Amino acid sequence: MSPDDHRLSFRPAQGEIPTSPGVYRFSDRHGRVLYIGKAKNLRARLANYFQPIHSLMPRTRTMLSLAAQLDWTVVATDTESLVLEHTWITEFKPPFNVQFKDDKTYPYLAVTLREEAPRLIITRNEKIRGARYFGPYPKVWALRETTALLHQAFPIRTCNDADYRRAMQSGRPCLAGQIGRCSGPCSQKLTIEQHRARVDELVSFLGGGDRSHLKRLQRAMRDAAGDQRYEDAARLRDQVQAVEHVMEKNAVVLGLDVSLDVFGLRADELAASAHQFIIRGGRIRGERSWIVDVELDDSPGTLLEQVIQSAYEGEREPPPEILVPQLPENAPQLEEALSAHRPRRGRVRLRVPERGDKVQLMERAVLNAGEHLIRHKLKRAADLTARTDALAELQRALGMDEPPLRIECIDVSHLQGTGVVASLVVFEDALPAKGAYRKYRIEQTRDDTDSIHQVVSRRAAQLVNARESDEAPNGIYRDRPQLIIVDGGEPQVRAAARALDEAGITDIALCGIAKRLEEIWLPGDPFPVILPRTSEALFLVQRVRDEAHRFAIAFQRQRRSTSIASRLSEIPGLGPKRVQGLLKHFGSVARLRTASPEELAAAPGLGPKLAEQVRAHLETEPAPAAAAKLETARESTRDREDRE
Repeated sequence: MSPDDHRLSFRPAQGEIPTSPGVYRFSDRHGRVLYIGKAKNLRARLANYFQPIHSLMPRTRTMLSLAAQLDWTVVATDTESLVLEHTWITEFKPPFNVQFKDDKTYPYLAVTLREEAPRLIITRNEKIRGARYFGPYPKVWALRETTALLHQAFPIRTCNDADYRRAMQSGRPCLAGQIGRCSGPCSQKLTIEQHRARVDELVSFLGGGDRSHLKRLQRAMRDAAGDQRYEDAARLRDQVQAVEHVMEKNAVVLGLDVSLDVFGLRADELAASAHQFIIRGGRIRGERSWIVDVELDDSPGTLLEQVIQSAYEGEREPPPEILVPQLPENAPQLEEALSAHRPRRGRVRLRVPERGDKVQLMERAVLNAGEHLIRHKLKRAADLTARTDALAELQRALGMDEPPLRIECIDVSHLQGTGVVASLVVFEDALPAKGAYRKYRIEQTRDDTDSIHQVVSRRAAQLVNARESDEAPNGIYRDRPQLIIVDGGEPQVRAAARALDEAGITDIALCGIAKRLEEIWLPGDPFPVILPRTSEALFLVQRVRDEAHRFAIAFQRQRRSTSIASRLSEIPGLGPKRVQGLLKHFGSVARLRTASPEELAAAPGLGPKLAEQVRAHLETEPAPAAAAKLETARESTRDREDRE
């Protein structure tokens, strides 16, 4: 049965599908839910899944090949479809949906208000009945320091439930109270009502940075000192210092009446990271991070929509304002759904900050998301088991006889068709072997495929010469790769395969990786290999490709900088020392290009006349903006060629 016939077997008639908003789900023959989606018009949305198979995204193609049933639920409004979709995704966890997940559990500060004598505790349990939560916080050791200071500033109960019950029944202080470590009713020093008042002060302080308690402590400390009660004054002084220290740890970032959340997002082709700052009373009270595997058709707006809904699952109440780097497509419906979590406290607003402190907070959130994504990738790359799985999976996907313990990847870089260079990076045991990296200059070329052919031909000649001169036993050549990867699709792979054939090399596997769709192309195969988006093999290939791209760009920029220095030295009166001094004075070629004649004349060793000559010479060089546009156009053209 062809894929089209398979889909026709469960495809409903066009007239059966309603035009109302709703949520749909695809299931396999065992009843497992594969994908859940929402639509403002179910008929129009579902029609997209029943187009010719070759026009669909690879992920959608794979999902439909497994699907055997399609169901939908009609709802009254777009907001209801948004809420129902998220509820079902959380319940069924379909493998083809985005699943934002914490990569770890976070500690909270919790005040157990349901108890007779509440305590302040550090916990990772988010379901303590009647507890008031503050956080989450990223580092438990810092939270322990803060808790110790809070117990000093707000002396409340610290003993466990068994000691508390025993002390209240016997009338004798609990063990912690006897040594001065517990200030609850079980210490026999204050009543339950007095203790509850202290707890209320603590909750007010944690909830919004209430300074009234600090002012009362300072006034009581002065009164005690004036009455010569120095021991009481010293005790109150320690409490004042503890409160001030806690307030310093939670520095004010916005106005004291501001409560909002900030979400930053950073994503690449395979993964995304989101970071949340929780700001209450103008202070950062907590932060969280998420990691997600990105699918081909997941836009930043879709990812933000998912992570914001994940952030307020359960009993978490959203603040009145949420800052995002860009508005999701369904922003009004998302605002309405979030507002339902705070029925008596006003509407939730999603906003993109434009100026001031809020923009700086957004930049910090995006920066933290990027750092978290880097740490996630480094941790994944350093995992020995993951590297072994990646090599084994790549061997199976490419039909190799042995795992590719040495992988070489080639990428080409140029600017406006000039200064063409190429890089060759090497990964051994799935880790970069930077000592084996190589750079290639390409003097004359027609296009990218010709450049790939030239570089592979030169590398093949080196391998042939090494094989002929190597006297290692059993034909083992340490520097001979098992796999060569080129950055590109079918045209680039065809050029590389031709170069290997011309050199008579048949024992090295070859493939190409096309940007955007992340497809793996093999020589002579009209269809690409589609690796799962979550596979370790695809992660490895992408990492090798990105490293080759980075190395090629760095070499191309280095050549550009050297080129401009040599061109400047052609100006009469501008020798090597003045050129070096000029580049050193401005710090970069980009700043030198944008310098005015007056700024050039102020540089060491240059006068107005020589500055005019330098300015005129720089104007003949390619403009960076135009060059960047042409470079982007070249990448787009390559992507289109890869798909064709």
